[in-house]
Amino acid sequence: MMPNEESVIIRPISPEDAGEVLTLQRAAFVSEAQIYGAPNTAPLVQTLDQLDAELVDALGFVAVVSGRIVGAIRARERDDELLIGRIAVAPDQQGAGIGPRLLAALEESTTCSVAELFTGSLSKANIELYSSLGYRESERVEQGDGTAQIFMRKMLTTPRG
Repeated sequence: MMPNEESVIIRPISPEDAGEVLTLQRAAFVSEAQIYGAPNTAPLVQTLDQLDAELVDALGFVAVVSGRIVGAIRARERDDELLIGRIAVAPDQQGAGIGPRLLAALEESTTCSVAELFTGSLSKANIELYSSLGYRESERVEQGDGTAQIFMRKMLTTPRG
């Protein structure tokens, strides 16, 4: 069942979320792995210890519906850039606007003037979503197998404090 907007709580990610976020991440990235024929893609083989270490100082948010984490986003700030890492939304919740809400929360939480994320060239839905949210392709890195990593950037215009 898709949540209504009021039933989705967006809150900062914490190390205590690691186990549930790892489960969510694996469920969310199965379809991406299938698109690319890559069952050993990083989001699927990341360990709980690795995620625990990442969450110690990661900037990020989770989306919670009825006590269940249904979305997560993580990033790092480097100089004046917000480097967005993994965005994961539970397969049964995709299309409910959770990804855009997580991105907005992250963008609003930073003082960086530029946000950058990446996706694969075969991930058409991701590319369309990010484009609709103001991200533009800034670099394409060919992978040698007919696919490319597509880096997308967005200027953040929220007043900085």
